[in-house]
Amino acid sequence: MANAEQISEPGVAQRLLFSRSTVAKKLAFHGPIVVLIVALLYPMLWLVGASFAPGSSAVGSLPILPERATLDNYRDGWAGVGNIGFSTYFVNSMAISLISIVGNLFSCTMAAYAFARMEFPMKRTLFALLLLTILLPNQVTVIPQYIIFNALGMVNTYGPLLIPKFTAVDAFYTFLLVQFIRGIPQSLDEAARIDGCGHARIFFWIILPLCLPALATTAVFTFIYSWNDFLGPLLYLNSPDLYTVPLGLSQFMDATGRSMIGSLFAMSVLSLVPLVVIFAVAQRLLTTGIATTGAK
Repeated sequence: MANAEQISEPGVAQRLLFSRSTVAKKLAFHGPIVVLIVALLYPMLWLVGASFAPGSSAVGSLPILPERATLDNYRDGWAGVGNIGFSTYFVNSMAISLISIVGNLFSCTMAAYAFARMEFPMKRTLFALLLLTILLPNQVTVIPQYIIFNALGMVNTYGPLLIPKFTAVDAFYTFLLVQFIRGIPQSLDEAARIDGCGHARIFFWIILPLCLPALATTAVFTFIYSWNDFLGPLLYLNSPDLYTVPLGLSQFMDATGRSMIGSLFAMSVLSLVPLVVIFAVAQRLLTTGIATTGAK
């Protein structure tokens, strides 16, 4: 019996030592990651907590949870400024974002199919010029675009924000779809041509159904950009009833930068809800689309 205890005790000590070493390794590996995640999420969590703090009491304080929670900021913020409720800005932004998605999917997929599957003069040169436009900052084209739309009498309408979406000017999405379509075997096109299909039927019946991950990626990025766009609506929209969510948030600020700050926090939190929902719904397709096109 004594011999058995002498044999088992070193084994138990060795297992305890191995277990402590494993825990220490896990802490050393996961500890910095947890600290980094908390640091990244702190501003977002602070914003959510500040939206429930009375008035502007959260400004200048570091704790996430307020001393006293209230829904007054959400009620006052949703009532809006003046006679325009914040729901108007939500409806305007949602309409612009959804129409922008339709426009980009319509124009960019057709342009991408032409560059990926069709042969025409100066195809490579035109595609290179399209890619060069990705390098241009938006500020370079703002003034010429404003002059054109102003001459057309479209300022203070949604035309300048929506019409470009139907002309495939977002070169990044066209490039993304070109890369994805090039990955689809051309033997499918040849089999369809044997059955008598032309470019239109190949595009709608074969290419589009297989491009679902890339289409979802384009739709998600278009929605995020359109929903968060501040400069475009600021330039072209003058009537408050046409304002979008970013412009609506700016209505809560005055020259001092502190008025209705609680309502600003509350509506900022609500403005994030559509982005979180669309990302959660399309997360799988978004990941697949980015991974597939990025591998080319």
